[in-house]
Amino acid sequence: MRFEAFSFGSIRIDGVSYPHDVVIDHGEVRKRKKKPSKKFRDRFGHTPLSMEEAIPWKCRRLVIGTGTGALPVMDEVKHEARRRDVELVILPTAEAIAKLKEAFEQTNAILHVTC
Repeated sequence: MRFEAFSFGSIRIDGVSYPHDVVIDHGEVRKRKKKPSKKFRDRFGHTPLSMEEAIPWKCRRLVIGTGTGALPVMDEVKHEARRRDVELVILPTAEAIAKLKEAFEQTNAILHVTC
């Protein structure tokens, strides 16, 4: 998997540009469906990552890119990662991409690119 470009509102992976948040699950890239988390927006001032979303848990490490740091990760997600014995790595998206380039095996990701 090649991360070729990242800027506000866009990420290019393996030659394909995505103008939205993405989920990487065993090398497959899909759009993050954050609608289930929108009900928590007022509490965080931003739509957080919540357990209501389809999180790709079948991995040893889950990297979450928070944009510039704006994406809140709810405590329930952190607790679930511990329960499943999944290493949770939460970083600004640019740093998360660098981490994914280091070691991608058995690693899934959720990357926030819109702020």
